[in-house]
Amino acid sequence: MKVTKAIITAAGLGTRVLPASKAVPKEMLNIVDKPAVQYLVEEAASSGITDILIITNRNKEAIENHFDYAYELEDNLRKKPGGESLYNSVRRCAELANIYFLRQKETRGVGHAVLTAKTFVGGDPCAILFGDDIIINDEYPVTKQLADAFDKYGRSVTAVRKFPKEQIMKYCTLDVEPLEGNVMNCRKIIEKPDEEHILSLYASIGRNVVTPDIFEILERTEPSPKTGEIYLSDALNEIACAGKLCALEFVGKRYDMGDKFGILQANCEVALNHPEIGAKFKDYIKELAKTF
Repeated sequence: MKVTKAIITAAGLGTRVLPASKAVPKEMLNIVDKPAVQYLVEEAASSGITDILIITNRNKEAIENHFDYAYELEDNLRKKPGGESLYNSVRRCAELANIYFLRQKETRGVGHAVLTAKTFVGGDPCAILFGDDIIINDEYPVTKQLADAFDKYGRSVTAVRKFPKEQIMKYCTLDVEPLEGNVMNCRKIIEKPDEEHILSLYASIGRNVVTPDIFEILERTEPSPKTGEIYLSDALNEIACAGKLCALEFVGKRYDMGDKFGILQANCEVALNHPEIGAKFKDYIKELAKTF
């Protein structure tokens, strides 16, 4: 079955990037000229996703507004000489896919946020994209990489990459074995392991394609005794232990938009490749480097 539905988790409080996220959702922080969440929606849409549910909270109306029509602004742009290009780019935001919104009424972790999407997903497979993780591959989007692996192997798939040992302890660790190419069998996942329980240097990052049984598993997944949050990785671990999870070492550049340095990296590197400002920004960076 083709993957045509996606969940984007965008309900986090953004504490790692305060005070910028105090009044502006961190998913609306820009990468050059587009908010981070638009990169996620564009990735999903270009991967064959037609229906997207964005999980938000009570303070993130700006995300909903961004993907709506803005008649006054659009009318103003259409009337301005040379404004047609900007009009098309603004209008396109609302037409990328069928986009829906649902609030996570309690901050209880990514697993709980995904669980709120149960009715939306129904009996279909779906993609899950984390709002903090921007992964850029214009030629072969990461969600498409996962969907293709799902079609081929008939199992849920999680996107992974290698990290240094000290960072693995901040994410999760996977017990994996080679399957084919950059796809591996995943047999176990441990969330935020201590050093003696690190299974490998692979961690699951920001993208998953899952079968609908993920919701039944999440319903019985116990919250973490330390944080009170329901971890999606705990549910994925149950799937892994049943032999039904693949790990795909994705191809693409990943930026952590929940981290101040990650935001700067994304803006700098995307700017260098931007068709309008890339050359000018590259010259600026070269001259700036001479002063440090």
